[in-house]
Amino acid sequence: MFARVSSASLLGIDGVIVDVEADAASAGLPSFSVVGLAEGALKESRDRVRSSLKNLEYNIFARPITINLAPADFRKEGTHFDLPIALGLLAATENLPAESLNDTLILGELSLDGRLRGVSGVISMAEAGAAAGLKRALVPSANASEAALIEGLDVYSFDTLGETVSFLRGGVDREPVKRDGAKALYPSYDTDFSEIRGQMAVRRAAEIAAAGMHNIIFIGSPGSGKTMIARRMPTILPPMSMAEALRATKIHSAAGLLRERGRLVSKRPFVSPHHTASGASVIGGGALSKPGHVSIASGGVLFLDEMLEFGRNVLEALRQPLEDRQVTVSRASRTVTYPADFMLVGAMNPCPCGYSGDKKRECTCTPGMIEKYRGRLSGPMLDRIDMHVRVSAVDYKDLTGMKEGESSAAVRSRVEAAHEIQRARFAGGAAAFNSRMTEKQTALYCRLDGKCEKLLENALDKFGLSARSCSKILKTARTIADLGESESIAPAHLLEALQLRTAGWE
Repeated sequence: MFARVSSASLLGIDGVIVDVEADAASAGLPSFSVVGLAEGALKESRDRVRSSLKNLEYNIFARPITINLAPADFRKEGTHFDLPIALGLLAATENLPAESLNDTLILGELSLDGRLRGVSGVISMAEAGAAAGLKRALVPSANASEAALIEGLDVYSFDTLGETVSFLRGGVDREPVKRDGAKALYPSYDTDFSEIRGQMAVRRAAEIAAAGMHNIIFIGSPGSGKTMIARRMPTILPPMSMAEALRATKIHSAAGLLRERGRLVSKRPFVSPHHTASGASVIGGGALSKPGHVSIASGGVLFLDEMLEFGRNVLEALRQPLEDRQVTVSRASRTVTYPADFMLVGAMNPCPCGYSGDKKRECTCTPGMIEKYRGRLSGPMLDRIDMHVRVSAVDYKDLTGMKEGESSAAVRSRVEAAHEIQRARFAGGAAAFNSRMTEKQTALYCRLDGKCEKLLENALDKFGLSARSCSKILKTARTIADLGESESIAPAHLLEALQLRTAGWE
């Protein structure tokens, strides 16, 4: 007999409905084949399904069995096809009513004894199921909360294959999983900006960067507080909207980071790869074409500590995501596009010994050593970083005598107000923040009066800045004006933007 079960597969972070077709012939030599461009772990599904069904005393394998994954024009991967294959076989062998599988999305990995394990990408596949008009989803308990984030789909969770079969036969009553993701959109943090003492200029730079989602690099001696400030950047960003949270959850799920948790990603991502990370792990790809750090950081912060210690090929590979806000990973088996809409925050020493420009310790590096060290960050890459900020260490006496700084909540309120101004400005457009403006938008929203034009012209001549640097300065000045609730860019705004662009290397 023949049976059809609805499941799904991942293409990037998006789900695609896949029909699992099961055919069990009434006569012929025993065989079990899976067709439809099955790859990787999916090839091993036959053994897991066979073992789990036999351990539940379903002896159905003394006949030719064929499983087809339709459509067959793209490759399918993943262990989540185990459960739909098993249920399809039970329906095809009349051990399960075929009509019980109608309008149902089925996902889950099987252990050899029939237990269900959590899988990756459930939220994206559940979203595809709801869009296709399916009414309910059957998933492992580990993925229940994740799947329930999608409206329009009744989600039922199970711990074993036996429970699932009993439910489909009508022998077990079960309520759909309740949705509770909305309340997670107001996250709390273990760190706060108030813990940063002094560093008023650097705090101001961090606020401006957050207000316009500008890329920023902190340059300073070891122990000056670069990492401490960077790790508190997410605390001054506004809470994510439900749409942003769902997108972040889809990316994390596709990357396999939500397994056994299955909750809405409610905090702005803060991703800090080690400087030994490979290009594939940072950009994305590998054998399974999974999202990289640049995609996982979407909507939040990608922090590169000791930035110049990263491989040059990794740093140069960031140039395209910084411009396009997405990354395309091409492999022999597939080409997928992932979002990469992050704010880049870097931290680096000014020289190999770390003390160039330090007031207390003398630098032991030669000019040639410093030039070679800073040359690890190419001009084109440096051009794409809006703000270059010098961080100086705070004296111990000053540190102990200072009061706590302004809290993250106070800074965040101003950042939120600036974000609202930008949302109104770019309503309906592709840009969402000042840092994302096109050249046409920059010309429209960053107009300068005669005095400001003269200031910018003199600065370009003095510092030899490129056209891209000029554009970055204008966008930063627009953000500073927004923080001051000014409709136009004043000379003070432009001068501050120029300083944030040029003073970091002094």
